[in-house]
Amino acid sequence: MASIEEIREERLKKIAILRDKGIDPYPISSSPDVSVEKLVLNFSKLSKRKKPLKLVGRVKALRGQGALIFLDFSDGTGMFQGLLKKGEMKEDLRELFIATVDIGDFIELKGTLFTTKRKEKTLLVKDWRMLAKSLRPLPDKWHGLKDVEERFRRRYLDTLMSPEVKERFMVRSKMITELRSFLGKEGFLEVETPILQPSPGGATAEPFSTHHDALNMGLYLRIAPELYLKRLLVGGFDKVYEIGRNFRNEGIDVTHNPEFTMLEFYESFSDAKKQMAFVEKMIRSAVKKLFKKSTIAHNGKNIDFSKKFTVVSFFDLLKRYALISHPENMDKNEITLKAKQLGIDVDEADTVEKTMDSIYKKVCRPKLIQPTFIVGYPANYLPLAKRLPKDATLVDAFQLVIGGIELAKGFSELNDPIDQLERFAQQEARREAGDKEAHGADREFLEAMEYGMPPAGGVGIGIDRLAMLLTDTHNIREVILFPTLRPRSDL
Repeated sequence: MASIEEIREERLKKIAILRDKGIDPYPISSSPDVSVEKLVLNFSKLSKRKKPLKLVGRVKALRGQGALIFLDFSDGTGMFQGLLKKGEMKEDLRELFIATVDIGDFIELKGTLFTTKRKEKTLLVKDWRMLAKSLRPLPDKWHGLKDVEERFRRRYLDTLMSPEVKERFMVRSKMITELRSFLGKEGFLEVETPILQPSPGGATAEPFSTHHDALNMGLYLRIAPELYLKRLLVGGFDKVYEIGRNFRNEGIDVTHNPEFTMLEFYESFSDAKKQMAFVEKMIRSAVKKLFKKSTIAHNGKNIDFSKKFTVVSFFDLLKRYALISHPENMDKNEITLKAKQLGIDVDEADTVEKTMDSIYKKVCRPKLIQPTFIVGYPANYLPLAKRLPKDATLVDAFQLVIGGIELAKGFSELNDPIDQLERFAQQEARREAGDKEAHGADREFLEAMEYGMPPAGGVGIGIDRLAMLLTDTHNIREVILFPTLRPRSDL
């Protein structure tokens, strides 16, 4: 069996054959008359056309030799069959095809349509032209590839060789389109905020840092757009949203990638309760538009979006699934002991709230399959959320979990600059104690808030995780076209 390099050398010789005949193997453009998708839909009408039809595509299969050569080609919208028949084109062109065309090449074909005896729609080729000569062969054993990282690293081959993978990313794209459409109809304005930020904020996470030479200043890749979007509420915009990349210097697992996509939206004169209803309506609408039904399958279980989403408190989950009788009163020693009993590692810098969250993620979250809103979070857990009027130890916030996946987080936005300053101070104390994920104090955001920020409800939805749910996949890297990977060592 020939090696990749041997095959590459042979294909370079074929390029030389084309060039010797004055043929550019990489011409500047091509103008097909119709896409394969539209050709199939309008085959009856187009087959009556007297003028030759021009099609383009990548050769995916070659069969036969001599008088009859069949080929399958795809232009990205669909697959079609072509036939080269001796006597139907100039002999030198036919021989050049045989001498230079390989599976993987992009070619242009001109001919007439007909149906074979086996009822296969086919183009009888009268003329052809090379559009892009491939140097490497397409893999013949891509399906079932044991090295999963190779699929992620060479995603272009993954989508090319696996129609189900390509379809997954098409569903993701359509999902984002539906979310944008829904928000637009509800009066939200799409905006863009900085990715390079002087102070990382909007979430508890360790940021990536960089340096700008011209300004001689340190900058961070944003961990969230929240603080800039809320500045816009101060500035008179009542409904804003952004879909964009966030970056967090954290570990990689089935639901975490250092670079990921979030949807965040904020509405003036709203609150967490209204946003819960809004999120439920939006997710239900997206499912209905994408799948024309209200149920989907995920991880072997049917998830029903037609029913009202369940609401449960954070502490009740810990009581029910972690068997913690009084989570609201536990001190650090008690919660640390409980975590260790459950096999959870706890760092000395971890707060009570962070340890509770670790317990919740391991013990409670996997049990939440049907759409569930979690409410009643400790105030120190969410430093940007407004406290509950009747219990200042809790914040007016929610989290949405479906299929055991955390999809959304929202809350009544804190707009009291004095309270916000105090909470930032608590976060900075945690940072000084060694918690790299603690929230820093953004002085410019505090200044903006002092000009007056309206009561508001805000929500963040993980686009990648929502795509995981809706495409029944179980690793976030399966729904990110180019996930973060170690570089290849063989280049």
